[in-house]
Amino acid sequence: MLAEGAVMVALAQILSYIKLFGDLPNGGSITLAAVPIVLYAVRWGLGPGLLAGFALGLLQMVFDGAYAWGWQSMLLDYLVAYTPLGLAGLFKGKSWGVFPGALVGNLGRFAVHYISGVTIYKILAPTEFMGTTFTSPSFYSLIYNGSYMLPNLILCLVAFALLYKPMKKYFVGADLQRA
Repeated sequence: MLAEGAVMVALAQILSYIKLFGDLPNGGSITLAAVPIVLYAVRWGLGPGLLAGFALGLLQMVFDGAYAWGWQSMLLDYLVAYTPLGLAGLFKGKSWGVFPGALVGNLGRFAVHYISGVTIYKILAPTEFMGTTFTSPSFYSLIYNGSYMLPNLILCLVAFALLYKPMKKYFVGADLQRA
């Protein structure tokens, strides 16, 4: 379990460098980094999944430039935000667990980024994003964080849909069953 976790966290970190549309101005990008963490969480459960998400957040903070407005932002946008990807572990052993797991994990991550935007990044209001000036930190955080988290969720679901049939026994943890 530990070795697989290390490999999945490393793979997630590598996938985070392949940014499909580059970085957004205040952090955030569209990548497949969540896929290995969600898969690991669904295979091994909630605790190991949360730990793997936390480890990815730590690596993101150290190696991805840590765009932040103080220690509170670093805590929320990295360490706390990636940890909920491990909520996918709630679906351990379920035949289609990677799909609701991806949804719950990515929504958990979005929720943390949203809270960070409303509480910390409100200092930027009013701000312009995609040609629109936002005066409400709540609405800005919803739009800004949704602009990369929704595509990340969709990419994660598409990846699992493409890989499900050939990798089903790994997705449901059947290779971990004792004879």
